[in-house]
Amino acid sequence: MNARTEVRPIDDLRSYIAALEANGEIHRVKTEVDWKYELCHVSKVNEEQKGPALMYEKVKGYDIPVFTSAFTTPQRLAIALEQDPSLSMSQLSKKWMELTTKQLIKPVMVDRPPVMENQITGQDIDIEKFPVPWFYPDDGGRFFVTAGYLVTQDPDTGWTNLGTYRSQVLGRDILGSQIIKGKHGDMHMKKYQERGELMPAAAVVGCDPVLFLAASTLVSAGVDEYDIAGSLRGRPVPVFKSEVTGLTLPANAEIIAEGFIDPNELMDEGPFGEYTGYYSGNKGKDYPKPVLRIKRILHRNKPVMWSTTVGKPINDIHMIQSLNRTATLWYDLEMMKVPGIQSVYIPPEACGRFWVVVSVKQMYPGHSSHVGNAVIASTTGHYGVKGVITVDHDIEADDWDRVWWALATRFDPKRSAQIIDRGRSTPLDPGLPIEARDITSRIILDACTPYEWKNKPNEIFMDRAVLQKVSDRWNDYGFRGASPVAGMINRLTRPEVAKKAKAG
Repeated sequence: MNARTEVRPIDDLRSYIAALEANGEIHRVKTEVDWKYELCHVSKVNEEQKGPALMYEKVKGYDIPVFTSAFTTPQRLAIALEQDPSLSMSQLSKKWMELTTKQLIKPVMVDRPPVMENQITGQDIDIEKFPVPWFYPDDGGRFFVTAGYLVTQDPDTGWTNLGTYRSQVLGRDILGSQIIKGKHGDMHMKKYQERGELMPAAAVVGCDPVLFLAASTLVSAGVDEYDIAGSLRGRPVPVFKSEVTGLTLPANAEIIAEGFIDPNELMDEGPFGEYTGYYSGNKGKDYPKPVLRIKRILHRNKPVMWSTTVGKPINDIHMIQSLNRTATLWYDLEMMKVPGIQSVYIPPEACGRFWVVVSVKQMYPGHSSHVGNAVIASTTGHYGVKGVITVDHDIEADDWDRVWWALATRFDPKRSAQIIDRGRSTPLDPGLPIEARDITSRIILDACTPYEWKNKPNEIFMDRAVLQKVSDRWNDYGFRGASPVAGMINRLTRPEVAKKAKAG
């Protein structure tokens, strides 16, 4: 780990920002920036350069700061998870998988939650009291929730769901909510609709980052994201029960807009520049959305507004989806008892969703094909994934140089490609016609040398002893700094030699 890097305990957005500050991972923009377009455009240019997280201290017309670009590097995701910032995305996802396969940790109720320091009710409710950004020129307006989630609850079981559904400002006390059909929030809403009742709901902005990460994760129905966040933290999430909605809400949130959704009240919302890099929610073309009518706004003293630019890769949303979908897919494969899995990766460049790479140590003929089919049969992989690439165990799933090499040298289109005609799609997939986005085809690209081949190609390897000599003399050759050999010696030398060296 870098000597300057500190792993600090985090329990809210403020402690995360402090941890970023301590590690030189945040830049404070002190000049005035307009919430309409400019703030997003500055953030997006910064993200394209893999720049730091940003804190806008002077937003036009407001005295509330706006925080963006929270997760656009693996280092910042690691800090948010209280993990070693030197870990790669695939390694971080493995940590996530390992933590969440242990016992889940229930939240704990607390008295005097910080988010209740201020309450806005009645005629004073106005969601535009907060510096809600307007992101892109063709967006339908300002979006309150991009880095946040909607809290809903099953009226029969009490199961609480945190769902990352965007929320457009449609009025002083009205938020549109993109609750996609089939999502857990939609399941809850259908139950209230059948009962003829309003659904309690709360839009949360600014929280412990692990709650935002958990809220955007594909978890099984009936599982509370508070429990997932608790297992990732290793301690309970502090919560409280609202006397207005009866919902269990995060105690340390910055802003909460709570109220009720009438399942039968729908309004046009959007368009919105989505994580696919294309707009969705075109009025008159897409279905209208349910709306949250706000009955109370809670916020901390001197609140911080948290937003993400969404849009084309790579930004917070793609990094989050890459991290948590990789983790949940790895978890799925572990639970399915698929043997030989070495590493898993859902790249942020693929919007953190549409493509998967899996490294497998083959043990029998057809093993790599088994892995590819298991991915698209899993809880994570069945929804929206369009392609799976399997590679042999000598290649890390997130090593793109070697993945492309495997596709070039271990792949035969006729033998190695499988096309599956029908699978569950996402309505946000711009690769499908807008009127037919329920079903997608899929492809599995098996970039593994077939296990059953008796005469396998003779791969090039370096001599381990000579590589060690090169490492020892690295500075003698005129190169500065530490030798890079240690990090690549096992990849460049014959596997059985490396295995013997490790055993010795």
